[in-house]
Amino acid sequence: MAVLEKLACVQGIRSDVPNQELAGELASKNGSEEISEIVENLWNKDKTIQGNCIKVLYEIGYIKPALIAGYVDDFIKLLSNKNNRLVWGGMIALSTIAGIKYEELFKFRDTIKDAIEKGSVITVDAGIITLSNMAACGEKYNNALFPYLIKYLKNCRPQSVAQYSESISVAVTEKNKSRFVKTVNGRKKILTPPQLKRVDKLFKKTAIKNCLENNTHDMRGAPDQLAD
Repeated sequence: MAVLEKLACVQGIRSDVPNQELAGELASKNGSEEISEIVENLWNKDKTIQGNCIKVLYEIGYIKPALIAGYVDDFIKLLSNKNNRLVWGGMIALSTIAGIKYEELFKFRDTIKDAIEKGSVITVDAGIITLSNMAACGEKYNNALFPYLIKYLKNCRPQSVAQYSESISVAVTEKNKSRFVKTVNGRKKILTPPQLKRVDKLFKKTAIKNCLENNTHDMRGAPDQLAD
């Protein structure tokens, strides 16, 4: 069966299960040719095929990010697409490879920030993870990106404080941890008890340690279907 024939939409299945299974299959066999075909069909005339393809790609990214790491330009291009499904899907794909393609992605940091400022909730969530994972890859990237992340954390909607604190925590160092803790503490008064508990739990773990290691965050389990 040709790779596109395994997409959920081509099979007439209204579920992402076939796409997830295809991602697992391609990841397990390092199917570079099939992955290349999936990438090419991000530009298919059929928007449903486009959506299925980006789903397969970022699911591969969750499993073996190196297999999609060569398609940075394609994912960046999706950030300006008129199809919102491709925008946030592209950002999720970037979030899975940010820890290994940080140098190349750093050149597009303003493009990523712009997509965050204009994007849907899922685009923002994945964008914060992308920048945080990049910022965790060295002092140069941390110095350039951490101020933006802290500013965003300081002004984001209350229900996102705990989530973004967790995402940004991978980029917390001995040098910037006081700023991080001060920012989160400054928002505690607006948090609900469950959100406050989540933040306090974070403080007891990685948030107050030097996390400049290969310790990245991803969006597995994010509600794809709730994109706005």
